[in-house]
Amino acid sequence: MGPVLPNNLLLKAADEFGTPLYVYDEDRITFQYEQLRQAFRRSDVKIFYACKALTNINILRILEKLGSGIDCVSINEVQFALKAGFSPDRIIFTPNSVGLDEYVEATALKVNINIDNLDLLAQFGNHFGNTYPVIIRLNPHIMAGGNLKISTGHVDSKFGISIDQIELIKDVVAKTNIAVKGIHIHTGSEIKDVEVFVRGLELMLELASYFPDLSVIDLGGGFKVPYKPDEKGTDMEALGARLAETFEKHAARTGKTFQVWFEPGKFLVSECGYFLVKTNIIKDSPARTFVGVDSGFNHLIRPMFYDAYHKISNISNPTGSINTYNVVGNICETDTFAWDRELNEVRPNDILLFNNAGAYGFEMSSRFNSRTRPAEVLLTKGEFKLIRRRETLDDLLEGIIL
Repeated sequence: MGPVLPNNLLLKAADEFGTPLYVYDEDRITFQYEQLRQAFRRSDVKIFYACKALTNINILRILEKLGSGIDCVSINEVQFALKAGFSPDRIIFTPNSVGLDEYVEATALKVNINIDNLDLLAQFGNHFGNTYPVIIRLNPHIMAGGNLKISTGHVDSKFGISIDQIELIKDVVAKTNIAVKGIHIHTGSEIKDVEVFVRGLELMLELASYFPDLSVIDLGGGFKVPYKPDEKGTDMEALGARLAETFEKHAARTGKTFQVWFEPGKFLVSECGYFLVKTNIIKDSPARTFVGVDSGFNHLIRPMFYDAYHKISNISNPTGSINTYNVVGNICETDTFAWDRELNEVRPNDILLFNNAGAYGFEMSSRFNSRTRPAEVLLTKGEFKLIRRRETLDDLLEGIIL
């Protein structure tokens, strides 16, 4: 288990910066990254942080200094990565449903290109020939992930070029002379079963023979992060061992070796994040007791969007009697963080803590109901540093033509 911030430190952050508030722990990011480095020590592995999980440039700089690469799904994320200090060779551009113009813009920045559409692959090949090597994202028809909304490798997914279209891919490569340096799959998020990754790798090794200049096999991300107290995450040591065994057997049989790329997002930043809210009201009804807080799904949408579970603690009253509550937000929609959750007695003005708030917390926040987005702070070298100020009314009005 990695480092965990104590309640008194989190209460200090809430007092100093106000609520709602996102707090990130630099030491936990470092711990998670080192776990991956250790697990994959037997293989030639490169880690690219999937920055859509949390794009604050201060977080990106931490990962850049650790030696990570970065996976970007938009041109703006690529620009963020460059501002954070990543060199172009450490950046992957993996968009979806974009036009050729966005790919051309990315090539001007000299980053790695990942293409997941057959027509776009042909357009890119006709435009660049063999002058700009690409990675091809394939759909392996593997169902995996903790929720259908985050399963991306099944047969009905919009992501990737179907493995059943491999002959069409070969035809495009032959006609355009496009240089293929890598093949990529990403089956989904919240994958606990190590064998899902091994099956994907074995499939990729079979397909590698179609691309004689291939040097990279990209297995995406999706490592399981435990959210509930009784959950287990992906066994990274077991995955690293199985990965090494599979590559070693393939090299012994064929004489070919590959570099493997992974793009974890949640694994690197989920557990570094803490979300702090203040209790506004306690409302008793015949069926439920509601705890209404000064936030809503405009700040943390995962419970409403994915039915996601976040551990919630009353850090202002950690020894209070246990009661059952519905924890709800202040948005004018059904806005429930937790149903029938047992918490130490909650009183007005108590501070509640949401764990695992680093990934897809602030990043998916919005200004719905014309409410401002919260501040973000980073605990670094024992001190809190404000890395995004709390929004104001002027921020809501910015860009509106009056």
